[in-house]
Amino acid sequence: MQDKSAPEEFDVVIVGRGPVGATLANLLGLCGLRTLVLEREGRTYHLPRAVHFDDECMRVFQTVGLADAILPHVILSPGMLFLDADGKMLLDWSRPQTLTPMGWNLSYRFHQPDLEDVLIGGLARWPHVSLRSRCDVFALDQDESGVRVRFEDLSNGKLSEVRAGYVIGCDGARSLVRRFIGSGMDDLGFHERWLVVDALLKRPRDDLGDYSLQHCDPRRPATYVRGTGMRRRWEITVLPDEDSNDVAQPAKVWELLSRWITPEDAELERAAVYTFHSVIAQQWRNGRLLLAGDSAHQTPPFLGQGMCAGIRDAANLAWKLASVIRGGAEASLLDTYQSERQPHVREFIELAIRLGGVINTKAIEAGLAAGQARENAPVKLEVKKPLLGPGLVLGDLPLTGHLAPQFTLKDGSRSDDRTGYSHVLLIESAARPAISHAGVKILTSDDAEDIGTWLREHGIVAALVRPDRYIRGTACDGAELDRLVAAITPVIHMPSAADQMSLEDIQ
Repeated sequence: MQDKSAPEEFDVVIVGRGPVGATLANLLGLCGLRTLVLEREGRTYHLPRAVHFDDECMRVFQTVGLADAILPHVILSPGMLFLDADGKMLLDWSRPQTLTPMGWNLSYRFHQPDLEDVLIGGLARWPHVSLRSRCDVFALDQDESGVRVRFEDLSNGKLSEVRAGYVIGCDGARSLVRRFIGSGMDDLGFHERWLVVDALLKRPRDDLGDYSLQHCDPRRPATYVRGTGMRRRWEITVLPDEDSNDVAQPAKVWELLSRWITPEDAELERAAVYTFHSVIAQQWRNGRLLLAGDSAHQTPPFLGQGMCAGIRDAANLAWKLASVIRGGAEASLLDTYQSERQPHVREFIELAIRLGGVINTKAIEAGLAAGQARENAPVKLEVKKPLLGPGLVLGDLPLTGHLAPQFTLKDGSRSDDRTGYSHVLLIESAARPAISHAGVKILTSDDAEDIGTWLREHGIVAALVRPDRYIRGTACDGAELDRLVAAITPVIHMPSAADQMSLEDIQ
């Protein structure tokens, strides 16, 4: 039965409440946008999926005020080692246990249901953000003024609709929103079946270790991952002549795990065959419809960057949506979302594919070339985060497109907590330019001594940092600083302070 009452109106409707959708909803809540999240399932999926996120993601969680709630659910990762069939180390990808310039550790392990519970619970802080579960979106009709979103309430069969300024598809690999956008997928060539086994240890097995281990055995490549608590994961290649259903049967699973554990050591939580893909959507936006997360890109898991890429999507997109919807920016600003994010995610996927070549020993030389050779020692891998693609950055200036560091303020707090999800001008204390736009915060050496040191190290006098913490532009002298300040007002359109929600006000 169709509800004929006038449809509710929202600034943004998000389809899908996984980690990416929930993070995006929290960011939009922070920006003061009326947001509705529609999710087909009734509750958080109870089994593990993603198991790793990085310092940049934790910085996004800090931005929405949830990092402290997430910390009890994570452990630090010492990194990943690639071993040949004889157990000799081929590639050493250890992670430092000290804080990075982001203000957080480089690598965290987590249990996805725990993370989702925190992110979804955080939505209750925003009075203008709603979550509706068991709602299956089936039609999206956009016009000049917005999008008609039609969905079925699966709990009672009722058909409903709402109006939205924009719809964001965070609805996974089989995205409905992507179909309405009409986007094809660019295939980067990696498609392999792997058996994913999640086990709960019954007793301590310290010998399994805390490092992730990539067993580069040509007979059957495999991955071991230490999870939180007693959780352990194995990902094991399915051979071409094997049946996916047969491989996932308990007897076969235990046979494959026998080199590590027995039924006396652990119980199986989940064993399923997945095909790891490497694809990127060709079109991330069509008018008022956009994609984020797995709906826009899928990667092999060897870098642990699948969910991380989606969190970066959310951080890049949310402030731009707020600028268009509440700040009066041109809708063309949203075109910089794909142009910036697509090259970034492609570079990560291509590196994951190269590392997959090491694990499968099919392209081992190309994979090892991604690291740094050392005499009488395994190749050392250090992954540098890619730069933003072309978009809302000011020319070919020093540090443009890089992530800005997070500083420790003189009162001991983190600088992001002071500035919020806003544009920030980093500058020496001697010259405070007159900036009338309320959406730009200023941090100087008076706030944190390291700011001046960082500016001088890079030969600049100022840096303009976007809400997603990427550097939009820098200045090497006074004249360039004047141009940087002049460029701020016509391009930066964020909601006013009154429109934005303060974390202090809601906590």
